[in-house]
Amino acid sequence: MAGLKVAIAQINCTVGDVAGNAAKILAAAETARLLGADLLLTPELALCGYPPEDLLLRPDFYRACEREISALATRLPLPAIVGHPLAHEKSHYNAASLLRDGRVEATYRKHRLPTYEVFDEARYFKPGTAPGVFEIQGVRCGVNICADVWEPEPAQVARAGGAELLLVLNASPYHMNKQATRHATLRKRVAETGLPALYCNMVGGQDELVFDGASFALDAGGRLTHQLAAFKETVALVEINDGRILPGVQIPEPPLEKMVYGALKLGVRDYLGKNGFPGAIIGLSGGIDSALTLAVAVDALGADKVRAVMMPSPWTAQMSLDDSREMIRRLGVQYDEIPIAGAMEQFAGLLAPTFAALGPKPEWDTTDENLQARIRGMILMALSNRTGRIVLTTGNKSEMAVGYATLYGDMAGGFAVIKDVFKTFVYRLARHRNGVSDVIPENIITRPPSAELKPGQTDQDSLPPYAILDAIIEAYMERDRSPREIVAQGLPEADVRRVVGLLKRNEYKRRQAPPGIRVTRRAFGKDWRYPITSRYPDEWE
Repeated sequence: MAGLKVAIAQINCTVGDVAGNAAKILAAAETARLLGADLLLTPELALCGYPPEDLLLRPDFYRACEREISALATRLPLPAIVGHPLAHEKSHYNAASLLRDGRVEATYRKHRLPTYEVFDEARYFKPGTAPGVFEIQGVRCGVNICADVWEPEPAQVARAGGAELLLVLNASPYHMNKQATRHATLRKRVAETGLPALYCNMVGGQDELVFDGASFALDAGGRLTHQLAAFKETVALVEINDGRILPGVQIPEPPLEKMVYGALKLGVRDYLGKNGFPGAIIGLSGGIDSALTLAVAVDALGADKVRAVMMPSPWTAQMSLDDSREMIRRLGVQYDEIPIAGAMEQFAGLLAPTFAALGPKPEWDTTDENLQARIRGMILMALSNRTGRIVLTTGNKSEMAVGYATLYGDMAGGFAVIKDVFKTFVYRLARHRNGVSDVIPENIITRPPSAELKPGQTDQDSLPPYAILDAIIEAYMERDRSPREIVAQGLPEADVRRVVGLLKRNEYKRRQAPPGIRVTRRAFGKDWRYPITSRYPDEWE
């Protein structure tokens, strides 16, 4: 094998922005040329962004991509492998093409089309079967695309086709601890084929998904030679000499809390940026969830683009007001206090005759609690309408699972920042953020969590302790364990029965929740498709 220099283009692509993505690829190619690269490697479907979803059902979408890929080929200063959708003879493919000498020289069609987790590629594409092998600088390069390397055969097909180096284009979304799995999976392909491998991953936020980049290279012995940064666009050079990848940049993976916080920041920044929102509005409560959401938003967008609103009721503790004001002082965001006691009285008076006709009711019930949340939701949405800024909701995964949230109240908004973060992990993220700089007052972290919708209320009045709650949700929802198996793990049966019942009953709420950033292996979103109406009794015995 001769010498070859490959530039990995870890770029942030936007779904549907075909011309903009082509411009990004061209800019990466110019950088690669200056680095002395012989070849540019881009992520999966870089030309159109990932996942395009039902845009892939539109014939005009393929025509736009075909025009752009042909035009891009004439402008590139060096050969490049570009991921793009392909329409050919009434079939559609997830493809990667070698662009060289002003034309599309060769095209590889992805073999394995995933339909698990957040993926649904078999809905849109047909699988390819042929190898994609080409020669550059005397080196025969084989192409695989993302899910291809999660099974042995596509890499073996490339090896049988004469490949000496495996180039893998990826749009692999982030979830906790995924990088170790990627490394282990690609090491298996390297061991089976004897081929060194380059793994180029997309970076950026796309709706509820965040792509972390973290591209890497393995030599023929499966040793890590290059590791690029997570959550950061970059173009990095990998040199191959006589079949050996020369060691290069290796950026250690940060601690888990830093990785998750980075995913949340990037998800917020790209959701607002790619959708054109001028800023964010957050309803503060004095609690940990809204405090963490505010910190993430400020870190992602800048203090000038974030507005916080505190809406105290008669049950709001002075501590909540004081802590919120202190956090605002530390962060320097625009802040409003809008008391809702008057609005509560107005609604109570408005509804009194109708409620009286319905008969006696408790002095204080869920109706009164939810009314407060809905008044706050109306205020936040009014500010959103007037300013054009998006409301970021503050509910966590534990609450979304069991319905501990109010429809059209604290669930009102456009994007749910910590929707996939368990309550127990919210505290870990808050500690992590304060380890960078002390922005969340200690009282917010240490006080018992409370919705403050009635006097003396705490979350544990209505829910099991969060450590138990989160363990049950994780087992049932992320690992598909039956209630019988969860109890066998040592979790209290009464709590398991209660939590599983709440989780199943509140599917209708989750269907109406805003999208949120996925950071676990299974979130309430693309990879959770449970019926609202179901009488499945679960396995208890």
